[in-house]
Amino acid sequence: MKRLIDKLRNEHSLTGQEYARLLACQDTDTLLYMQQQARETTHKHFGNNIYIRGLIEVGNRCRNNCYYCGIRKGNPDVERYALSRENILECCRKGYELGFRTFVLQGGEDPALTDQWTEETVAAIRRRFPDCAITLSLGEKSKEAYERLFRAGANRYLLRHETRNEEHYRKLHPAEMSPTHRLQCLQWLKETGYQTGTGIMVGSPGQTREHLVEDLLFIEQFHPQMIGIGPFIPHHSTPFAAQPAGSVETTIRLISIFRLMHPAALIPSTTALATLSADGREKGILAGANVVMPNLSPGEQRKKYALYDNKAAFGAEAAEGLHELTQRLKAIGYRIVTDRGDYK
Repeated sequence: MKRLIDKLRNEHSLTGQEYARLLACQDTDTLLYMQQQARETTHKHFGNNIYIRGLIEVGNRCRNNCYYCGIRKGNPDVERYALSRENILECCRKGYELGFRTFVLQGGEDPALTDQWTEETVAAIRRRFPDCAITLSLGEKSKEAYERLFRAGANRYLLRHETRNEEHYRKLHPAEMSPTHRLQCLQWLKETGYQTGTGIMVGSPGQTREHLVEDLLFIEQFHPQMIGIGPFIPHHSTPFAAQPAGSVETTIRLISIFRLMHPAALIPSTTALATLSADGREKGILAGANVVMPNLSPGEQRKKYALYDNKAAFGAEAAEGLHELTQRLKAIGYRIVTDRGDYK
């Protein structure tokens, strides 16, 4: 098995059967070896630097009805909100003062958030903070909209495909949503010039090892600059309320695989990991992640952006907890850096 890990580190590619063997491995020494190789690869490209991104959850209104999501259109119990442009710029101002040089605007696919409004908001951030990177995670749009946002000043776009298997996709999404269109959006993003991110939920209902192999092969071929990966966590007001959460251990394993597959990728240690495990963030970093995303959103809105139950949004997961986060990362040998941390 260690030969497979060495092959992945050296060649950044495996066959589907080889990926399946890594996913099935239960040998502790082998898994520790893979984490070690992933850490060494991260250090080679980034040193012990961890890049911070200021997460701004711009709104929880959404036109979609994804079965796993707490802010799905069909959930009547959500207290909906949308930040004004002035709110967003104020979040950026506070983040800038704290040292953030990347802002991530994330939100549901809100029909009221027109392409023009978003374009003008991105342009306003670009004018006011010209040295910062702007990342968007606002879902599926037209190719024209992606191009407009890019011209306005957005640099990066994260659109997780969630699952490459069409049958599995249908289990997670209503019929009006299309896996083909989602993949088309990813292609448009790359063609437009964004640093493009995709990714998956680990342990989503119905997911099999074979599905994960399909995801690994797709991400290997697509070569994203960013890879977002976190465990599935159920929300009490969704059809999947009674489903078990995804595995922290499998998520950690996949982070290491992705690091060896794409050595220069930007890979966050996600809030979902920190929600399921008190030291989940640290586990992700020790497995090869190199990005953390503290929450810059207004405190009174954070609980409303509940994609899943018990989401960590305060303490070391928040901008005001930056000192705590710094100390926790220092304890495992890493340091926060405040530059943009672009894809290398």
